[in-house]
Amino acid sequence: MPRPRKKGRRREVKKVPRSDATLPEYDRRSCPEGLVTRRQLRELGLSPGGHGPVAVLRCKYCAYRPDQSCNHPTRGWLYDVKIARPKRTPTLAQEWALDRAMAARATCPQCRRRYYFCLPLRTQGCCDPCARGYEPSPDTYFTSTAPVIHRLAA
Repeated sequence: MPRPRKKGRRREVKKVPRSDATLPEYDRRSCPEGLVTRRQLRELGLSPGGHGPVAVLRCKYCAYRPDQSCNHPTRGWLYDVKIARPKRTPTLAQEWALDRAMAARATCPQCRRRYYFCLPLRTQGCCDPCARGYEPSPDTYFTSTAPVIHRLAA
């Protein structure tokens, strides 16, 4: 027998009028040149550089309501390409530290093989071949002649 539906309160739609005090809003395919989203900045190799958004990209639903401001979670933030900075590149020491951290997650403590993926060390404690007793396929782990301490992927 199905349960009866709960009658909850309906969400009230907040109608916020558009004003000049907020950020300028643009509909899809109508924003000016030089304003891009974060994803487009990333494709260009840029980052906002500590600056906030300069405009709002309205969602598809709000295109039908030009007199109201878009406050939906699907709206996008637009950034200016002129004030964006190049993405920071990590130093060699930072890359080495990240590689050591990933090596700790991908190296089995029993067989000392470093796999191409993270192992379930918290729940299982070792790799699947060690836990279940079979030989792993050679394309799943690094075959390195270096000592176990220095198995860097990069």
